[in-house]
Amino acid sequence: MKILESSPGRYDMGIRILTLGRLDGVYDRLTAYIIKGQKVLDIGCGSGALTLRAAQKNAKVKGIDINPLMLEIAQNRANEAGLTQNIELCEMGVAELGSEESESYDVVMSGLCFSELSEDELGFTLKEAKRILKIGGFLLIADEVRPKNIFKRIVNWLIKIPLVIITYLIAQTTTNSVRNLPERVEEAGLQIESVRFNKMGNFIELVARRPEETTK
Repeated sequence: MKILESSPGRYDMGIRILTLGRLDGVYDRLTAYIIKGQKVLDIGCGSGALTLRAAQKNAKVKGIDINPLMLEIAQNRANEAGLTQNIELCEMGVAELGSEESESYDVVMSGLCFSELSEDELGFTLKEAKRILKIGGFLLIADEVRPKNIFKRIVNWLIKIPLVIITYLIAQTTTNSVRNLPERVEEAGLQIESVRFNKMGNFIELVARRPEETTK
């Protein structure tokens, strides 16, 4: 899911079209893992949908994004909700995750950001997520994925084409799909707790945990 560059004010409308209005429920389920007082990092926070949900649980949330206009929208929403004391927004990309301290977050989350990354960026981001998570900490992901079933893949594209056209006309944004995301998460050394796909197999809710390190 590629973040808007030209008209971020239309971003949420475009996202709702592409996800058929189901994203709110997805985000509610993922943020149910967050509890009061936890330290949370939201990668690719965009307009702040996940960030605000976590802050409403009295978690301390750092949201990062490369688009300053999206961060401005997120900041305005935090101000309106009275949540600024729980939210820090920073203009930075995944390449700068190395500046975060190891084992410093209870939760790392990302909604519709991993599908914007290159293969190398995705691998780096997952490894950095493991590094900065505390032992037992959660990685929460919601994103567009490529169906493994060939029939579902064909049907997905037939359904997706008109949605992509409508969304591009409204928001000038396009979509990508992450391949083999659960496998990539495990390759990074994280332990998958749950995976939930929609009926078409093209959208994933993934919960993983940083396991205790084992010594041989």
